[in-house]
Amino acid sequence: MSEIKELIERLCPDGVEYKKLGEVLEYEQPSKYIVSSKDYIDEGIPVLTAGQTFILGYTDENTGIYRASKEKPVIIFDDFTTSFHWVTFDFKVKSSAMKMLRPINDDIVFRFIYYAMKCIKYETADHARQWISKYSLFEIPVPPIEVQRKIVEILDNFTELEAELEAELEARRKQYEYYRDNLFRTSTNIKKIGDLTKVFSCPRVFRNQWKESGIPFWRSSDVMSYHNGVKNPRGEVFISQSLYQELSRKTEKIEKGDLLVTGGGSIGMPYLKMDDNPLFVKDADLICIKRCDSFIPSYLYHFFFTTEFRTYLKKITHDATIAHYTINQIKDTPIPVPPLEEQERIVSILDRFEVLTTDLQSGLPAEIKARRKQYEHYREKLLTFKRKDI
Repeated sequence: MSEIKELIERLCPDGVEYKKLGEVLEYEQPSKYIVSSKDYIDEGIPVLTAGQTFILGYTDENTGIYRASKEKPVIIFDDFTTSFHWVTFDFKVKSSAMKMLRPINDDIVFRFIYYAMKCIKYETADHARQWISKYSLFEIPVPPIEVQRKIVEILDNFTELEAELEAELEARRKQYEYYRDNLFRTSTNIKKIGDLTKVFSCPRVFRNQWKESGIPFWRSSDVMSYHNGVKNPRGEVFISQSLYQELSRKTEKIEKGDLLVTGGGSIGMPYLKMDDNPLFVKDADLICIKRCDSFIPSYLYHFFFTTEFRTYLKKITHDATIAHYTINQIKDTPIPVPPLEEQERIVSILDRFEVLTTDLQSGLPAEIKARRKQYEHYREKLLTFKRKDI
């Protein structure tokens, strides 16, 4: 920062010129680069979208390819959402809802423009093409080339560090999956879940019985939001204490050590109840597996992430138009049941991997989040300039 400050004081002490994006970037329509077949394959030419997914798949089509490289990069820009990506490899595109952006001339560093675009705070309010009508009119600072290059150097260091952490996280996830799958193959004592413990769903709660406070009422979307580390976009739901007591008497209460499994939506995802706080769940959406003496709750939780289980689940539900994982299907699900001492050993190993790969407080995701926040702070600071009076 001190070096940047010295450069600014020496080269542009009175401020910098601002230019519209449309004055520094030209665009190309994607028509000739659109992929013909949406039947993607596992390797070949990447098919891109400017949205969050980025790489949709690969194609073996060998014509209509956009040629990009580290020496000749391009920004792909979603003309409806204004999402964009920096691309340095050959590709094809999914649809016409995109523009390819390139600098008009060399008097401004292209990568600097990319970082400046990252600082633009704009949310689309309507489903309309944005580049020509609005986005290209946004202004960015244009300091001297030396300042631009130094800022790019600093911000590239941040992004490279984050990429290294992301690569390490991906490697640890693969290692986690490898050990998890192999650890669950060590036992030949296979039992059906329904032969070991009770499996049940809660009585139905109608929408007009939902409250804004009271006993938490969970749906499958709440479990998925928990796994994603975000708030449920559908909002929190509760039921009254009296209704909770009334309906719990008809089955059993969900207690500490019980496992909930999604029966609708993204099926087969587990949630282990770790406390004694009261909880009620939507019937069929979440199925409860009661804690028992045959397995450690965390052992059963990890089992539902194994490749063996995911393959089994796909096999028993593939014929359904809308997949559901029912009480009877959970009861019939086979699970290896080694001695409790072995279960404890497996859980201790997998718990450590899970903290490293998923914990937003202390694992690699937490470090990545901290580095990203640091990068965004410095990006805003580095790209804030006094406007030069003309």
